[in-house]
Amino acid sequence: MKVHILDDWFDTLSGLPCFEKLAGHDVTVWTDHEPDPARLAERVAEAECLVLFRERTKIGAELLTRLPHLRLISQRSVYPHVDVEACTQNGVLLCSNMHSDTPSYAAAEMTLALILASYRQIPQQAASLKAGTWQMGVGRTLRGRTLGLYGYGRIAGAVAEYAEALGMNVQWWASEAGRARATQDGHKVAKSREDFFASSDIVSVHVRLKPDTKGAITAQDLAAMRPRALFVNTSRSGLVASGALEAEIEKGRIFAAIDVFDHEPMCDVGNILATHPNVLATPHIGYVTEDEFDLQFSDIFDQINAYAQEAPIHMINPDVWNPKA
Repeated sequence: MKVHILDDWFDTLSGLPCFEKLAGHDVTVWTDHEPDPARLAERVAEAECLVLFRERTKIGAELLTRLPHLRLISQRSVYPHVDVEACTQNGVLLCSNMHSDTPSYAAAEMTLALILASYRQIPQQAASLKAGTWQMGVGRTLRGRTLGLYGYGRIAGAVAEYAEALGMNVQWWASEAGRARATQDGHKVAKSREDFFASSDIVSVHVRLKPDTKGAITAQDLAAMRPRALFVNTSRSGLVASGALEAEIEKGRIFAAIDVFDHEPMCDVGNILATHPNVLATPHIGYVTEDEFDLQFSDIFDQINAYAQEAPIHMINPDVWNPKA
């Protein structure tokens, strides 16, 4: 198959062990981002399969109708960036392994790294040393602090293990079903949503972005956080009500450590979430490790080979599959 891989910005995949799985295919790797559907269609006009790098490119009808040879889109995890109906209408099969039993340990580790770096002022202290001015302030200890985890899922579970190993107190808030599972599993659930935000030294969000979770974290939630509390988001920016975090940060009352933005790549050096001294911001690297990429793209390439062998797996719109066509 003619396979086109989109948005491999650092040409990482060709050096990973999993890339050998594409040995029998004609592979083209694109190392830059093309947001315009018409220009992107010109690039990948001969593609029979598109490989998506998470949510870096939106796939809609405007692109799909320009790709008559396209038969398969292979990716991993959730797909809010893919118009599944348009895929079906254009006879394109979407395959995506939802990895129901495997948390992203890379994202969990990134969450812990942001918490540690924020509390110990690591970026500021390193910059101060490089500037020849030695120490620039005094950090804070995590042991004994309360970490509030919003969302009772696999990544949050891994973060909880790390936090407890550091001697932190962990409490939870989630959907009604999530809170019930947490209670059943013997974990501490806050008495109320307001109490969760008000009593946590650190709040870390771990929820999938869906229509019913968009804007789930409100301005009222953030306002309930105690002074100098830390808000951490390595999930999706859209989980926070538009403008709410920016407004709260501008007050200088709380801190934030974020890895996700409303529009990515986010290159606006004037964005308050990138420049405010109370914010530690990173460019969506929570899942960006060689190990995580090899795990994820091994699944993606398996889906391509399964399709080529007329035995597709992880089909999202299976009605499209017609081996006799």
